[in-house]
Amino acid sequence: MKIVIIGGVAGGATAAARLRRMNENAEIILFERGEYVSYANCGLPYYIGGTITERDDLFVQTAEGFTNRFRIDIRLLSEVTSISAEDKTIKVRNLSTGEEYAESYDKLLVSTGAAPIRLPLPGIDHPAIFTLRSVPDTDAIQSYIKQHHIKRVVIMGAGFIGLEMAENLYEAGLTVDIVEMGEQVMAPLDFSMASMVHQHVREKNINLRLKEKVVGFEAAGDTLRVLLDGGQQIETDMVISSIGVRPEKQLAESAGLKIGSLGGIWVNEYMQTSDAHIYAVGDAVEVNNPVSHQPALIPLAGPANKQARIAADNILEGNKCIYKGTIGTSIAKVFDLTVATAGVSAKVLKRQHIKYLSSYTHGYSHAGYYPGSQPLSIKIVFAPETGQLYGAQVVGFDGVDKRIEMMAQVIQNKGTIYNLSELEQAYAPPFSSAKDPVNIAGFVAENILKGKIKIAYWRDIAALDPTKDFLLDVRTEEEYGMNHIIGAVNIPVDDLRKRLDEIPTDKRIILYCAIGLRGYLAYRILIQKGFTNVYNLSGGYKTYASATCKDFCCYKPDNLDTNK
Repeated sequence: MKIVIIGGVAGGATAAARLRRMNENAEIILFERGEYVSYANCGLPYYIGGTITERDDLFVQTAEGFTNRFRIDIRLLSEVTSISAEDKTIKVRNLSTGEEYAESYDKLLVSTGAAPIRLPLPGIDHPAIFTLRSVPDTDAIQSYIKQHHIKRVVIMGAGFIGLEMAENLYEAGLTVDIVEMGEQVMAPLDFSMASMVHQHVREKNINLRLKEKVVGFEAAGDTLRVLLDGGQQIETDMVISSIGVRPEKQLAESAGLKIGSLGGIWVNEYMQTSDAHIYAVGDAVEVNNPVSHQPALIPLAGPANKQARIAADNILEGNKCIYKGTIGTSIAKVFDLTVATAGVSAKVLKRQHIKYLSSYTHGYSHAGYYPGSQPLSIKIVFAPETGQLYGAQVVGFDGVDKRIEMMAQVIQNKGTIYNLSELEQAYAPPFSSAKDPVNIAGFVAENILKGKIKIAYWRDIAALDPTKDFLLDVRTEEEYGMNHIIGAVNIPVDDLRKRLDEIPTDKRIILYCAIGLRGYLAYRILIQKGFTNVYNLSGGYKTYASATCKDFCCYKPDNLDTNK
């Protein structure tokens, strides 16, 4: 069997290695239009920032090493220009010599990846404007910084890569502006969770400009002006455009292969395209989200590797292995914060008209009495009837990774919030609490579903009517004096039973405390004392303050110098 692969890196290189391990006799040819067959593109920002010091560490495998180990015909600087599905051939251009030739195949694997979006803005071709997707991009950025003694940079786009670049360029000593046309950073997050990231980024003296749009660029001597839609300008030395990626679908589309509704290459559960002899994997393909049951574009290395393994097995053995889809589990380091998400967000569920409930909980990375415990916030969304867990988001400074992975497993297996309550984690004071934050998220959601508490959300506060609603702060007098929601009356939870006559019986009562726990205790007291129209503010003052920017410094790790 002759198998041709278009594209290396996570999808193509992984598939090639799997094919050889499963079949020593197959003829395998891999075409890569770049210079490198397999490298860690997720590590590129950290090489620019100096965290990864050796350039060679970025390379998972060289073409020579790959060939020696797997006996695969790797052809670098070879661009596939067309696919003829009818006669099972491709056309190839050798980028070094200009030579063009045809190559036949029995099975073809397309792993063309995704390309950075580059908007056709005035001045976009200025030599100080870069994108980051490959090792040559990295080399160009580093070279430009050194040669031109760059001091200022503007990042266009505040997704995962944009924020990672902002952090690493900041660590390299540059002054950083981030311009994001949306209302928040990191689109997979809900706004309330992203707002914690906004605060932390700004505490690092990063100029984060939300709801602002770049409309063009102008050369200004040795500097560059970034033009914004409001008429403002930013003087800078260079620009990194990080506004997203698009699937590289042109080859597949011109070959007549089916393209999905979101613009990626359509594949079935076997990673097979609309042509029985052609498979596709990685950032170029459109996959199923098993939570929403909607198509999704999820350009992540983990899914690409898994898809490649499945496609390789199906190419060799027939369609036996199924890819069950991607829930988009992802994580990023944003300065001192760790930000993670899995499943679908509340805004996606709302857009797709899927009913849901949500819950915010705040805890700590490990037992509070053990030194070094740091804040950790969780938001979950779940089905109102069954409690099926649809999505989870975690923001914190330590232990975020293990919490998101615990919840991702529940989501992936179509589990419920009851499974969160039941999850058994390894506990010792340096690592967790006897009731882990994931368990707490499950307990709170269970109380909501079982009617033991009714919830209000931070967005509801703006719509409160003083003639109909009574806002009750059950924190201590000292906490209330430091900061509180305008219009709230303070009755500490420990005094509540003695002061019930101060609470109206003809209004809706909205309770809140710092994070929700004392609010729950107050709720249970009032309900059992005959009050019926009572709600607890989910996530307490901490979520409200963060989402509304009422308390600029309410989300930082303990004893951390944020003035670096």
